[in-house]
Amino acid sequence: MRFFVPTDIYVEKDCVKNHAQNLLSVGMRALIMTGHKSAAANGSLNDVTEVLDAGKAMYRVFNEVEENPSTDTLRKAVQAAREFKADFIIGIGGGSAIDAAKAVALLLLNPQLDADDLHQAPSRRLGHAPVVAVPTTCGTGSETTPVAIITNHKIGLKKSIPHVIFPALALVDGKYLASASKQLIVNTAVDALSHMVESVLNVKSNAFNRMFPEYGLKLWGECKDALLTNGDVDASLYEKLMLTSTIAGMSIAHTSTSLPHGMSYDLTLHEGVPHGPAVGFFLAAYTEVCAKFVPDDVEKVFSLLGVKDIGEFTAMLQSLIGTYSVTRKMRDKFAAAMKVNRSKLDLVPGKITAEDIDFIYEKSLAIRP
Repeated sequence: MRFFVPTDIYVEKDCVKNHAQNLLSVGMRALIMTGHKSAAANGSLNDVTEVLDAGKAMYRVFNEVEENPSTDTLRKAVQAAREFKADFIIGIGGGSAIDAAKAVALLLLNPQLDADDLHQAPSRRLGHAPVVAVPTTCGTGSETTPVAIITNHKIGLKKSIPHVIFPALALVDGKYLASASKQLIVNTAVDALSHMVESVLNVKSNAFNRMFPEYGLKLWGECKDALLTNGDVDASLYEKLMLTSTIAGMSIAHTSTSLPHGMSYDLTLHEGVPHGPAVGFFLAAYTEVCAKFVPDDVEKVFSLLGVKDIGEFTAMLQSLIGTYSVTRKMRDKFAAAMKVNRSKLDLVPGKITAEDIDFIYEKSLAIRP
């Protein structure tokens, strides 16, 4: 068994200001990577720049990171980082901004790499500039993982890059959820739920790393009624939702994600479905298949969440994110690709078959008329 968490993590209200010295110790010239508007709207960008200004650290803001960051955007960002002579990268936002920050940190120290080369397996482990992660959504967990999911539109690929890029510092504050829509909170919370379920129902699950998803699933279960009811999520739950997301990230840092995440990427890339729902659509059927191989683990997941069985679990997910349909041709194409995706198939706890893959797709995606 192995346990390893190299990121310095703080989860508390006002933690950016509370741990200003930790942030300033990372570097003195930062490229700050954000989406177009959200970091400015929720106050996270202002919190970070106030600390940098007070510490007389230099920074440049790159606010062009799109959902599902592309290699084209990374190329622009690393050019900006080099022109500014940045010595570290700060990612502020959801998984897109933090994943993009990781990739730029790698490219910054490896000028021989083009952004389009990121999905190619390296011959050796490459170094990267330090990364500071300030998450503002409650789903990605990217602040505590070595993973960056990057999209290459030239070859039609959305996938994690084969490089290990742990942030040096993660500053996690639930107050940044205050400006998020209810649907964004739900979508990202479903992503966090998927991280934990896929971590438990995983061949890499062990006594050490199960501490994370089992505790996180309990916390998620305590939030589920607020997620399911109409109206906004009470502000008293923001810290718990962010803590749950960070714990979920720590879960997959040890096990990686499994089939639901692998299946989600095609929906996002080809259908434009947001990441959280795209994963969530497959989660119940994946759990049903795993029940054939590890029924006690599935029961443990349900117990921690406070749901009775697969039927109640399915109904909960459908209430949160609805359902989705694709053409039969598209669904068959997705299934055929997943049947040879050993990086995900080999993580399933049991001898999953091609018929099981078809079952998951048939249960998860309706056929569009």
